[in-house]
Amino acid sequence: MSLVNFTTREITCKIVYYGPGRSGKTTNLQYIYDQVPPERRGRMVSLATQTDRTLFFDFLPLDLGTISGFTTKFQLYTVPGQVYYNATRKLVLHGADGVVFVADSQIRQLDENLESLQNLQVNLLEQRIDVRTLPLVFQYNKQGLPRELVLPVEELDDAMNFRGVPSFGADALTGNGVFETLRSVSELVLRKLSEEPSA
Repeated sequence: MSLVNFTTREITCKIVYYGPGRSGKTTNLQYIYDQVPPERRGRMVSLATQTDRTLFFDFLPLDLGTISGFTTKFQLYTVPGQVYYNATRKLVLHGADGVVFVADSQIRQLDENLESLQNLQVNLLEQRIDVRTLPLVFQYNKQGLPRELVLPVEELDDAMNFRGVPSFGADALTGNGVFETLRSVSELVLRKLSEEPSA
């Protein structure tokens, strides 16, 4: 849930990058961090373990400038991809204003992508978040791998994108599709925020 501070005139929104292990969630945030000028971003915190690159979360407060007289900041998080960290996934997902589902485009990873997507839906329902209205964007990462190893974006959309939300082919290592994904989910979050009745 967005935090609005009328004293400092700041709106802080939370975007969570969700998906299976090693799909590219952390790589997305690292690329964004490296490309954004230092004055527009905070410090990135990354906690890694032997089995997964992100145990808790990555947190990157990103300043996107002023909207309607309020400074808008986005806090970007990733959830751990491993299933046995589900309690941590739930904690990170709590209060999310938008979600980027990062899928691994490799053919052999389709079942793992679908399992992670189902887990996202279950965790949202447990938190009474309507999966049908939450700002959501799909990113099909690793599209830069050889064609015979990956599914085309259209096939991944058919298999996963049940709402017909924006989706992007990407290669987070090179940055292809990374900012398009972030821009899309940010716009959806801000649009939903502007439609909500003021308190």
